[in-house]
Amino acid sequence: MILATKSGTPIIGQIAVVMGWIMNAIYKVLDAVGIQNIGLCIIIFSILIYLCMTPLQIKQQKFSKLSAIMQPEIQKIQKKYQGKKDQDSMMKMQEETQAVYQKYGVSATGSCVQLAIQMPILFALYQVIQNIPAYVGSVYNVFNGVCTKILAVDGFTDIINNFIADNKMTRVRQVTDNADSIVDFLYALSPSQWKSLQDISQFSGFSDQISKTASEIQKMQTFGVLNIADQPLSYIKTGSLILIIAALAIPLLSWATQMLNLKLMPQAAPSGNNDNNAMASSMKTMNTVMPLMSAFFCFTFPVGLGIYWIASAVVRSIQQLLINRHLNKMNIDDLVNENMKKMEAKRAKEGLPPQKITNQAHQSARNINKIDKGMSGSDEASRAKKVEEAYKNASHAKAGSITAKANLVRDYEERNKKK
Repeated sequence: MILATKSGTPIIGQIAVVMGWIMNAIYKVLDAVGIQNIGLCIIIFSILIYLCMTPLQIKQQKFSKLSAIMQPEIQKIQKKYQGKKDQDSMMKMQEETQAVYQKYGVSATGSCVQLAIQMPILFALYQVIQNIPAYVGSVYNVFNGVCTKILAVDGFTDIINNFIADNKMTRVRQVTDNADSIVDFLYALSPSQWKSLQDISQFSGFSDQISKTASEIQKMQTFGVLNIADQPLSYIKTGSLILIIAALAIPLLSWATQMLNLKLMPQAAPSGNNDNNAMASSMKTMNTVMPLMSAFFCFTFPVGLGIYWIASAVVRSIQQLLINRHLNKMNIDDLVNENMKKMEAKRAKEGLPPQKITNQAHQSARNINKIDKGMSGSDEASRAKKVEEAYKNASHAKAGSITAKANLVRDYEERNKKK
């Protein structure tokens, strides 16, 4: 269903508004060189947005790469405390698990943070594509003349709503006395429906303006031989071989590009854990079903949405190829070392001393090479000395500061260890 207003949750709505500015700017640039094409605008828009999200994708997949290495160690800890529900065992399991994350220089919520940032962007992107006139003023303005004329007709809401029902326009909401809802309705019209709109007797006084607007918007909506407001299924019914081939290409390309994208995504290695294997099996089924569902939806959804799905899948595939090449060149030790440096820089910014590596982390590090291969014994001793000095200085932190609170937690843990 197309929405007339910039709807959604506040954060998604705000992101969508910003994306609308980008989309409108792209359209204006194309218009300046004589290209008025919404389909091309959608493709360029999708490319730009996904390029901007590349750093988030890299961070997420770095975490995934480390997670695959950490998983055997975490599973070993879980097996060690399996069936133990007392508080001490649970705390020890949590401490040892945290030590593994600490050893690799990552946070347990690392992947969640990246997804939490990306999801609102993706929802906002979909919202803009679904409702272009609400965000792209250049497109909205095309309908101003006809919209004003329709608003002046008595009982126009009943006339249009009956038209929507008769033409089975299921993705268009009921028209109200709001101009935005009329624009949504007009934008969703196919070429044949524009002709039917001209034939309505109450609109006969401005049928020429309807025809002119239809011609202008169809020029903007035409992508190759297809109109992005039409459904591929409607073209199959026309009997034209060229239109049928072009219409079938949309769902087929949607399926193929999404399958390619899934094949390029790094796959988790199977483990001995039954729960994890069951989850992997569910993911495999979902990865098979989702592309098929997208192909099915493309038959009944407007061509414009199919173009967006195809363009975004192609961009993600190229993006994934480059990320895979980048990560394959990266040594795991370098990745861990990079994470540790970032973590210590963050702690320094917050006024905290460098992170101490606990005994549990060292004990569970037997299957990983030394992080700093080139570091000499004197360098290690120098760094250890700096860490101890930082902790000593931190002991005199101002009361109520973050460092002082961290000291309290550290002292509490040390007292418990002595017990």
